[in-house]
This record gives sequence, structure tokens and C-alpha cells, in this order.
Amino acid sequence: MSTIKKLSFPENFWWGSAWSAEQAEGRGETGKAETVWERWYKEQPNRFYQRISSEITTDHIHRYKEDVQLMKQTGHNSFRVSISWARMFPQDGVGEVNPQAIAFYRDLFTEMNKNGIKVFANLYHFDMPAKLQDQGGWESRDVVDAYVHFAKTCFEEFGDLVFHWFTFNEPLGPILGSYLEDFHYPNLVDFKRGSQAAFFTILAHAKAIEVFKTYKLSSKIGVILNLSPTFPRSQNLADVKAAEIADLFYTRSFLDPMVKGNFPPKLVELLSKYDQLPLDFTQEDLATIQENTAQILGLNYYEPRRVKARLTAINPEGPFLPEWFFENHVMPGRRMNEYRGWEIYEKGIYDLCMDIKNNYGNIEAFISENGMGVANEERFMDETGQVIDEYRIEFIQDHLAYLWKAINDGCNIKGYHLWTFIDCWSWINSYKNRYGLVSLDLPTQKRTIKKSGEFYKKLSDENGFDYDLDLLVP
Repeated sequence: MSTIKKLSFPENFWWGSAWSAEQAEGRGETGKAETVWERWYKEQPNRFYQRISSEITTDHIHRYKEDVQLMKQTGHNSFRVSISWARMFPQDGVGEVNPQAIAFYRDLFTEMNKNGIKVFANLYHFDMPAKLQDQGGWESRDVVDAYVHFAKTCFEEFGDLVFHWFTFNEPLGPILGSYLEDFHYPNLVDFKRGSQAAFFTILAHAKAIEVFKTYKLSSKIGVILNLSPTFPRSQNLADVKAAEIADLFYTRSFLDPMVKGNFPPKLVELLSKYDQLPLDFTQEDLATIQENTAQILGLNYYEPRRVKARLTAINPEGPFLPEWFFENHVMPGRRMNEYRGWEIYEKGIYDLCMDIKNNYGNIEAFISENGMGVANEERFMDETGQVIDEYRIEFIQDHLAYLWKAINDGCNIKGYHLWTFIDCWSWINSYKNRYGLVSLDLPTQKRTIKKSGEFYKKLSDENGFDYDLDLLVP
């Protein structure tokens, strides 16, 4: 016997989705500095699935008016974009601001507002101008200063149009990809340099917030973090310790300084023991970080993290990596998104929200990304060409049910943004997996609303949906 109940969300809940400039805009004719992704594609096109670059992607720069109408048709009352640093400052990320870029973003944001769609503007989404990477990227104080100037320019040019601001999306990503795991340019493996880049990223976040405060805008500013609750294999003390260390590296490393203003002492102690702390930092830097923290927090949740104590020895001659202290645990019976290689664990979104409530002052937050990437979705098209993605609808409902439970248990969650709106270019995976509420035919750029897009419109209109509460795990 099932217990069907209408799960209703708070008034003025933010229903929407997210994407980034590099993944959706296309290069266009407005003038744009080369990004690290464009350079990497030139150097190693074989690293990109089917050798598809970010040259055109979803061509949003030419089709934004059509896309805003599709946002309305899929129930959006909010949408997260990113502002391309390389487009705003085509002289390699510095110099004179680009009036064509200002015109494009003002037109886009005006169109969104006119159609009742709140603008969530993110300032950095992996798209470093390549020449600034040559200067050290996030390892360089000069690049931090250039970023703050970029942020200041955006506050001045778009402050009247933006509902909320975000300094970074998933700042952990470029650190892992560029310095530890070889999936971001420039593909180094050097933890100590990575820790310096991480520190300066956190400093850039704080300095941007410091500048933002001087404008006294009605909007708030925060950060978007990719966070996975960490679960030990067992309650054996060795497994619990392994999970605690993994959590320090992957969750607390950015969450604590960006939201609380301080670094986890246990992480600092561990990195000090292995001589992996950044070399360049000052007491003034630490004070800036402490005094300028996020006012709102975006939570990107896709999968849990499961770890166990190491059972094999580490090569002491090998590079220092977080995996020195734990191994990943494959939980028997786990549900998988086989296309992406991620576990599907809906209750993790509840656990994450409760962590923020209990340990981070219940800061105003929202789910800023959650979604399901599936390959070869053409298999699920009906005779009209619509993708009948029941699997995505089920995925959204199951996660929203636990989000509803978190809100009812006191979590200060204001919205839910899906990844993503229209199938977009996904870095080295290109278009391998599709995430959108709207399907994209790459050769023609034709957009078609999927069944999930129709569901999302109804969800937004009704501010809730019917669900069998017996499916929720206590």
C-alpha cells in the first residue's frame, strides 16, 4: 500500500537550471580571449570526445531570445549563467573591457528579467583566459587581482539586473583536474602547487566579496560548491578515520574558509606534516578570508563519496595525493548511472543539507546542480522526435522528495536548479552524455523540449508534485 502525498515547496521557491558560458555560448563575434579549453583543444583534440570543441556548443550567444522563451516553457523562474571573463576582457583577461560583451550580457539579463526569470550570475566556471594561465593561473597574485577587477566590472555593469552573484562554481574542480587528476589544462600532478592555487582561489573569492559589499546592491553574493557526503565503509575506526580525511580534502577544504572564514585545523595539520601547505600567504590574506564569507551557498550534488581504510601501501616516491589516506569503497548493491559512472543515492541530498544546517549556521542555500547524464538519448525518442526521458523525471522526483524532507526538517533551502537546461557541451566529454530538459540536435541546433521539460513546467507551476512517501528511507 502506498502513501501518495502532494509535496509542496516554500513560496517563491527557485525552480530553474544552470550552465556556463564556455559550455553554451559558443565563441561568437563579440571578441573573446582564448580560454584554457580552447588552447587545450588545439594542442590535444584527441582528449575531447569525438573531437568536438567549444567553438559553437549550444550557440546561445545567437539564440538567447529563443532560449529564454524555452526557459519559460520549461517552468524556469530563475537560471544560472556564467559571465565569460575571456569575453569581457578579450585582451587576455585584462586591459579594456569589451563593450560588445557588456551589450550581450545586458541584453540577455534584460530578456530574462522581462520574462520573469531571475538572473543568477556566476563569475568563474573553469574558463581561465589562456594567457593568464601562462602567468601562473590561480597560483599567481596578479591573476587574483585581475579576477577581482573582472568581478568589480561585472558588479558595475550588471548589478541592476542580477538577482544573486556567485564567485566560483566548483572551485575544487580545477584544483583536482589541473594538479591531481589530469582532467583540466595544464594537466600537472603537483599537490603543493595545487594547494597554492586553492588558497589564492579562496582569497579571490573573499576579495570579490569585499569589493561587492562596497556597491550596496540588493543582491547577495556567495559560492557554488560540489559537495558529496562522505560515508565510511564501516564503523571500524580505521574506516571512520579514512572517511574523515577524505571529507577534509574534498568537502571542508573549500566549504570552511568560503563560508566560515577559516581553514579546518586538522587539514592544516596534515598538510603541514607532509610539507604540502602553500608557500605564499600572509596574515592579511587570512584576515581578508575571515572577514569576507559567502552570503548564500549553492550546493551541487550528484553522488555520495564512499571510502575505506587503505589496505595497500603507498609508493613514497610517488606524488603526494589524497588517496594516500584512503581507498574508494564500492558499496555492494549500489544503484549506478552507468553512463557517467556515478552512484545514484537520493538520500545524500538530505544528508548534505542537514550538514549545512547543523555545521554552517543554516546559511541560506539552494541546490545549484543536480542531474542525470545519459548517452544516446535518441533511443528514447518517439515518432515526433521528443525524448521520453522517464528516467530523468524519476531521478528529479526522488531527489526532490529528500529535499522536501530536508526543508521540513529545518534546512534553509530556497531553490532547486537542475543541470541542465539544453543539452550542452561537457568539457572533455563533449556531448557524450545529455543532461538537458531540452534536447539539442547538434548539426541543426534545433531545440526540442523533452518529456522532463514538460514535467518541470508542471512542477514549477504547482510548486510541488505527488509522491509516494513510502519510498523515503528514514
